[in-house]
Amino acid sequence: MSRIIHTYEAPDLSALARTIKRELEARSETPGHVEILNILSRAAGFRNYQHLKASRTAETRLATAPEPQPEVDFRRVETAARCFDVADVLLRWPGKTNLQALCLWKLWSFFPAEVEMTERQVNDLLKRHHAFGDHALVRREMVNMRLLSRTADCRSYRRVERRPPPDALALIRGSGAPATVAAAAVDRSVPSSVEG
Repeated sequence: MSRIIHTYEAPDLSALARTIKRELEARSETPGHVEILNILSRAAGFRNYQHLKASRTAETRLATAPEPQPEVDFRRVETAARCFDVADVLLRWPGKTNLQALCLWKLWSFFPAEVEMTERQVNDLLKRHHAFGDHALVRREMVNMRLLSRTADCRSYRRVERRPPPDALALIRGSGAPATVAAAAVDRSVPSSVEG
């Protein structure tokens, strides 16, 4: 069994000595290993040795830096945003699967959270947010991607609550909205002599 070394520090050495002396005098026989660990832990202000270990483990865990978030592929977000108009209506079904997934996340964001919906309500919502005439395809793909859950008889649907990936969040928040894309295109097309 490997040993885990825990650091020990007491804020006041005098208080530590008094606490240890008081604990040892209160006992009729010599304390065992675990009892000594508990005495030292209490002297340092913890309930017992387990409390000291848990506190040190949490301190170490909080001191480590969180894992970096994956980068957003803004080019991909921009491409997916071109599939929507300014009113967030999906104009066309993208040919690439990864763009389809991004578009489905955007549509997912229009569904109310934790609300059970009938198939008709889902269809009406999808019809309002797409313009290419195949709401059944979109609904089916959302279920396949586990963005929507449905009962076995397909009567009841519900949005599945989960955190969208970074690219999808950027699309949902509008960082790649068509208006932004159009403005960027205009900026690139203006000759530098005109900007002056």
